Amino acid sequence: MRNLASAVLAQVARQLPDDWEQAYGVRPLLLETLVDQRRFHGTCYRAANWVRLGVTQGRGRMDRAHTLEGARPTTIFVYPLHRRARALLCQVEKT
Repeated sequence: MRNLASAVLAQVARQLPDDWEQAYGVRPLLLETLVDQRRFHGTCYRAANWVRLGVTQGRGRMDRAHTLEGARPTTIFVYPLHRRARALLCQVEKT
């Protein structure tokens, strides 16, 4: 099938918000993924219009000592699920 990766990513982006809301009671505003730079270029995400945010330092979330030994930098991609996702994520919640 031509453009299989883009088709799968599009289907996930359509279905996941409903499934997530049903399971957790919250509708997500965007999807996020990390791509290992040493192994992949993120071509399928770029082709599916995901937004490249940048590259991590590669420490990992479990690196409490803040060392970079064995660092594996990853590229961060996001896909907005709402046309105003950025504005909604940046708005200050009033309490």
